[in-house]
Amino acid sequence: MSKQRTIKDSFSFNGKGLHTGLDITLTFLPAPENHGIKIQRIDLDEKPIIDALAEYVDATTRGTVLKKGDIQVSTIEHVMSALYALGIDNCLLEVNAPEFPILDGSAKYYIEAIQKFGIVEQNEDKDYFIVKKKIEYHLPDSDSRIIILPDDKFSVDVHIGFKSPILNNQFASLESLDDYVDEVSATRTFVFVREIVPLLKMGLIKGGDLENAIVIYDELMPQEDLDSLADLLGVERLDASKLGYLTDLRFENEPARHKLLDVIGDLALVGKPIVGKVIATYPGHKTNTDTAKLIRKEIKKQEIQAPVYDESSVPVLDVNAIRKLLPHRWPFLLVDKVIDIRDKFIVGVKNVSGNETFFVGHFPEEPVMPGVLIVEAMAQSGGLLVLSQLEDAHNYSTYFLKIDNVKFRQKVVPGDTLIFRVELLTEIRRGIATMRGLAFVGGKIVCEAEFTAQIVKNKG
Repeated sequence: MSKQRTIKDSFSFNGKGLHTGLDITLTFLPAPENHGIKIQRIDLDEKPIIDALAEYVDATTRGTVLKKGDIQVSTIEHVMSALYALGIDNCLLEVNAPEFPILDGSAKYYIEAIQKFGIVEQNEDKDYFIVKKKIEYHLPDSDSRIIILPDDKFSVDVHIGFKSPILNNQFASLESLDDYVDEVSATRTFVFVREIVPLLKMGLIKGGDLENAIVIYDELMPQEDLDSLADLLGVERLDASKLGYLTDLRFENEPARHKLLDVIGDLALVGKPIVGKVIATYPGHKTNTDTAKLIRKEIKKQEIQAPVYDESSVPVLDVNAIRKLLPHRWPFLLVDKVIDIRDKFIVGVKNVSGNETFFVGHFPEEPVMPGVLIVEAMAQSGGLLVLSQLEDAHNYSTYFLKIDNVKFRQKVVPGDTLIFRVELLTEIRRGIATMRGLAFVGGKIVCEAEFTAQIVKNKG
């Protein structure tokens, strides 16, 4: 677990748009905790804001386009990739055009500016999307797919392939975001000469040139046709008999590395850093963003992910340590161990046994853990959170003052393992703590509640 981050100071870029050819100014501004990445079109009267999230993806032809209502902004993937790689959670991006500037076709200059102007660590914890089971998306009628597997960190493997004598099969891998700056950030977008005329007819790449893209000449064409295209683009005429890269490469596998850069930028639209291994085969913006949309749907189904629970890990507080903080004893001590504890939240565990005394009467033929005891167990976890912050915790106890917004979503039965995540909603003032608790079984929320407790010094 680490803290959210934003940029220290604002800064701007001026450059042309790859598709529009417009002269564009893009400004990065710091943002508060839990703000996320947002894009503001300051060239429009209302100065509308679009959240950089996958549900707003509207088009993916030669770039990722976000649209909200009648407002859109495109070619965002390189900026999103840079922000994700440097762990920036909160940032406002002001742009005066329907597109971000392409610069040199990579994320290099964005990375350098963020590092130059600085990064600030904020107080709130990052909210990760932890991959707990295989996620797979296959773009219909194609070989393009993305698989994301559970892992203890974020990494990406990319395989690309084209029916081309110049760019056939390539592979790129990023084992750690620590390597992104040196290994990925400077890689540029690429285009085949045979694609340029169709793209121009579609009204795209009006700002494309040999300075902001790798251009690949892999199919022979008449010299006069190539000359006409060179004149149209305003570049030097080339020998039509020689196939190859018309741009010097920065890496032997630069196209594959750039596809990896794009995968990261598009998956950043999940809105949370991902903990998992991404394997992308023949990826494109459509496949990338559809995968991000799939993850966003999962996030919306359950507003908070169940904490990761490794039964073999050493607890932060075992039952003996818990007994030193809480006055409860059998049969009313309902927290077996604590696996994580921070300034503002705690994660506790209760293994529900068939030998629990309450199952004798609730109910003999269909044992179900009473909902009130689930809430009590959450409250005990909350008590551990606040008492663990006191130097003489054994001299204090916590008591319910009120309980609100209790919901029960499914039964808890013998054999279940309850995971409680309890967080402080406000700072503790005058001995009053307001908390929200969530109880999970098998990764699903079974109960939630808000409660207020009073921290009282014991008598005697």
